[in-house]
Amino acid sequence: MMDTKVINAIRVLSAEGVQAANSGHPGLPLGAAPMAYTLWSKVLKHSPGNPEWHNRDRFILSAGHGSMLIYSLLNLFEYDLPMEEIKNFRQFGSKTPGHPEYGHTKGIEISTGPLGQGLANAVGFAMAETRLAAEFNKPEFPIVDHYTFALSGDGCLMEGISYEAASLAGTLKLGKLILMYDSNKISIEGSTDLAFTEDVGMRFEAMHWQVLTVEDGNDVAAIQEALEAAKAETERPSIIIVKTIIGYGVASKQGSNKVHGSPLGDDGVAELKAFAGWEGKAPFDVPADIRAFLKNEVVKLTEKETEWNSLFEQYEKAYPELAAAYKQWFSGDAPMAFLESDEFWNYSEAVASRSSSGKVLNKLADVVPNFFGGSADLSPSNNSDMKKRDSYFAHQRHGSNLHFGVREHAMTAIANGIQAHGGLRAYAATFFVFADYMKPAIRLAALMNLPVTYILTHDSIGVGEDGPTHQPVDQLAMLRAVPRLQVIRPADAREVSAAWYVAMTTKDRPTALVLTRQNLREFDGSSREALKGAYVISKEKSKAELILIATGSEVALAMDAQSALLAEGIDARVVSMPCQELFDGQSDDYKRSILVDGIPKLAIEAGSSFGWHKYACDVIGMDDFGASAPAEVLFEAFGFTVQNVVARSKKLLKK
Repeated sequence: MMDTKVINAIRVLSAEGVQAANSGHPGLPLGAAPMAYTLWSKVLKHSPGNPEWHNRDRFILSAGHGSMLIYSLLNLFEYDLPMEEIKNFRQFGSKTPGHPEYGHTKGIEISTGPLGQGLANAVGFAMAETRLAAEFNKPEFPIVDHYTFALSGDGCLMEGISYEAASLAGTLKLGKLILMYDSNKISIEGSTDLAFTEDVGMRFEAMHWQVLTVEDGNDVAAIQEALEAAKAETERPSIIIVKTIIGYGVASKQGSNKVHGSPLGDDGVAELKAFAGWEGKAPFDVPADIRAFLKNEVVKLTEKETEWNSLFEQYEKAYPELAAAYKQWFSGDAPMAFLESDEFWNYSEAVASRSSSGKVLNKLADVVPNFFGGSADLSPSNNSDMKKRDSYFAHQRHGSNLHFGVREHAMTAIANGIQAHGGLRAYAATFFVFADYMKPAIRLAALMNLPVTYILTHDSIGVGEDGPTHQPVDQLAMLRAVPRLQVIRPADAREVSAAWYVAMTTKDRPTALVLTRQNLREFDGSSREALKGAYVISKEKSKAELILIATGSEVALAMDAQSALLAEGIDARVVSMPCQELFDGQSDDYKRSILVDGIPKLAIEAGSSFGWHKYACDVIGMDDFGASAPAEVLFEAFGFTVQNVVARSKKLLKK
């Protein structure tokens, strides 16, 4: 009886929140309330008083549009989400935004909303759990022992990212990953028969998942039985197909796409309240017996954390070094002694920046044991593997090198899940042109302030013969447009060290390392000043008449042009600007000292000119696609020559 009362409380609160906002998605919370309640009250290991308890089970609402479902749960289970926030659903400054946001609301594990992202994030959470368990658990001390649960709808399973991630999860035998599928057969346009008629269960079976089905989405006992069966399966992830009715409890609207993304209206809310036996109750008024019941449930949940804390105290006494390492891994602190050492900064070599990045990564791997990352089937080209580490497989959880297969979109979302889990430093690598496939998850990492590192190689028309499909000309501008993302394109090995320094010491945003395929020169003038985003890499002889700004491989071109200009009596300064975002964050005085007011400026970069005019009067860039030819031929054909830089410089100076 009380189960039904709490389920109806979730439904009514969800509907009232949407109604108060006059905006939102009531359909999913009404249909999925029984499965969510069953999970949270009878299966999920969590501690409402400490949402960041390390050994909690993770719950990800992949179908993030149904956010009022999780907000109702957080309120009822006495998380720090008071009723005033429920009343302010979707309002400016509230803790209840339209889609769940990590870091904004306690109890939200990851930002979801773009469908399928949460499911892929969940794969990352589950991978992180197995890696940490392999590192720290002892037979008598299972200090890392938790499950990852995700709740998705039909829309999530229409998105390609879901199957990229699910396929990898099956391959990796992530037995502690459990997906609850709210199968209501409705999407915005109507019945899923319009565009989604596949047998989902058979597809997941083919990907080596256990498939369980609950025919009646209101059957709490059946849902609990399925959840326990899923937990009992250790060799395969599990999907529980729960057949529900969207908008359940509002007979005039349920089962229809009309209840998916619109408020129920006053009449609809009244109908739901009558169904729930809540007639006459004021909005947002939860009966006292429900509150008392859930308070007792919260006490039971809290006991699980207390037991774990006691276990960890014993673990710390038995294995002090492991316990210290555990705390270090979860601290997120960078290895500052090494990052400030001569060994780190004095590395200089005339090689491709993808190669110097690989060498820096492997030096860091010696002092950063919790690196956990890899490539979308390109590690030999990306130089993204850690030579002294094993690969991570189903049979080898101690491994640190990840093999994502050709799955750039899922790889990036999985990396977000790994990083959000805690305890590990996630990175993901591929060719820079495939940042197009990564962009949705990169954007979410930036929104969440997750310090994931992206290793993006083969960065320009320097890719050469592979042709325009593989030559990233617009991707720099695309990534620079993402708020909070640090995009770093280093000019030599020392600037690569600076790029990795930034990635390792930044805790509140992601970093993209944009690296070359072709060899780069080494410069005497390069230094840790690159940490400021831009600096003078080659000074003017006397008084600068012109400033050449360049990044990456084009810094060498700017240096050669500086010499040619000087031979013609034109004194130029060369500024290396590996990271616009870091430079923009410097003081006005510093910025003016580098890019002196009143002096003409020419930017040179083998990418789109978009965005450069805030620094420069003119830009030599790539505002069309490249072609298939050797790199040196392409650079000459598209104007990346000393002669063109000199000519454009003279035009700026009108000489």
